[in-house]
Amino acid sequence: MKEQIIFERLTGLIAFARAGSLGSFTAAARSLAVSPSAISKSIQRLEQRLGITLFTRTTRSLVLTAEGRELHERTLQLLRDAEELEQVAMRSREEPAGTLRIAASFPIGVHVIAPLLPQFCALHPKVTIDLKLSDRVISIVDESIDIAIRIGDLADSNLLSRRLSPYQIGCYASPDYLTRCPEPEHPNDLIGHKTVNLRYQNTGQIFRWPFRVGEREIEIVPSSAVIVDASEAVIAAVAAGAGIGMVSSFMAASWVKRGEL
Repeated sequence: MKEQIIFERLTGLIAFARAGSLGSFTAAARSLAVSPSAISKSIQRLEQRLGITLFTRTTRSLVLTAEGRELHERTLQLLRDAEELEQVAMRSREEPAGTLRIAASFPIGVHVIAPLLPQFCALHPKVTIDLKLSDRVISIVDESIDIAIRIGDLADSNLLSRRLSPYQIGCYASPDYLTRCPEPEHPNDLIGHKTVNLRYQNTGQIFRWPFRVGEREIEIVPSSAVIVDASEAVIAAVAAGAGIGMVSSFMAASWVKRGEL
């Protein structure tokens, strides 16, 4: 109801501004594609609400009163401001500007987002990037985040989401480690190996390694001599020969390319 009242008031002001500028209800109605009676009724309601007379009416002319002239100037300024706001919004759509706040985990931020930033900044020179990296789940609303890149299922269904890209995780080890220990061929073979595992920062839980064996999906938690709470530390320890670790393919790609995993 309140929104309806505000809409009617704005309609009355628009009709008044157009009639005051054109000097005729008929001309105002023609420019707004409504009937002259609609213009007349809108202005009458506006006068009743304000308790003032806006026009001196004769059979041949429509003249603003002193109060009408003052309101007319203010109304025109209001409409100009509204048009300027619309133009600003349209320009921002055409050329993005401002600060874009992005939240992501360390692996996503370091291996996926950061390498793309130079290209993005070249395309959108008026946009400033504020990239916040953490392995904990960040509240988008509470921490004023514009975009959050997350792995897995979205917990909050009230958030708008879009699937970006699938990824794979797998077991990796350094060439040096594999010269000393036989390469495992089955998840059960990990029992005789040293492993490096991840502890989630936000829950404290140990990462469960998922495997597909035939048609079955299983999860195991290997007995690890090294447990860290950052994915980057997992891959660094694995590359140094600490054992076998499970990491995402996008994290391991550069290490594999260099022959370190």
